Amino acid sequence: MSTQGAQRNYAGVFEGRIGFGHKPALILVDFVEAYFDRNCELYAGVEDALESAIELVEVARKAGILIIYTNVSFHTSMIDGGRFAQKVAPLRNFVAGHPMGAWPKGLAPRDDELVISKQYASSFFGTSLASTLTANGNDSLVITGLSTSGCVRATCVDACQHGFIPIVVEEAVGDRHEDVHRANLFDINAKYGDVVSKAEVLQHFAQLQAD
Repeated sequence: MSTQGAQRNYAGVFEGRIGFGHKPALILVDFVEAYFDRNCELYAGVEDALESAIELVEVARKAGILIIYTNVSFHTSMIDGGRFAQKVAPLRNFVAGHPMGAWPKGLAPRDDELVISKQYASSFFGTSLASTLTANGNDSLVITGLSTSGCVRATCVDACQHGFIPIVVEEAVGDRHEDVHRANLFDINAKYGDVVSKAEVLQHFAQLQAD
């Protein structure tokens, strides 16, 4: 099915938009060296997404928005990776201490910013993310990261299911294949959250700062 055909098919049924909430948090899902090192099997060619995410971080900091980073970190035995690690062999790059699990150049969490380590795709599964957002009064989650079809999508779905408004920043997420990336953005925007432009999010953050 063509993109235009899919849009016509979904028209009038899956066209809802939630809009921005009152107090967003910004999450950076799994921006780690593995996706940017050309010698790594997980290299995805998503440097543009990283640049956009860094820009969002800078503006979010000025606006006093909660910033959360996630990474995947396994025990050396990878027993805590369960079926996910069995299914996806390249996850071995995320054993704790592996250089491919390091933050990429240009991205470094500050001491006052939260880092959540996880073992599965969703940033919510088996972590304190939902409790943290609730306790901090955040009603929406601005989502950036990698990859669109994997951990970004899983995080978006779980954000929706936990009652938070998911806002996925189109230019700040990426995948190893453009068709897969676009298909998943289409699904996310149709059913789980709003896919919006970086410019729209930057404007929203600036307004929050002004308020």
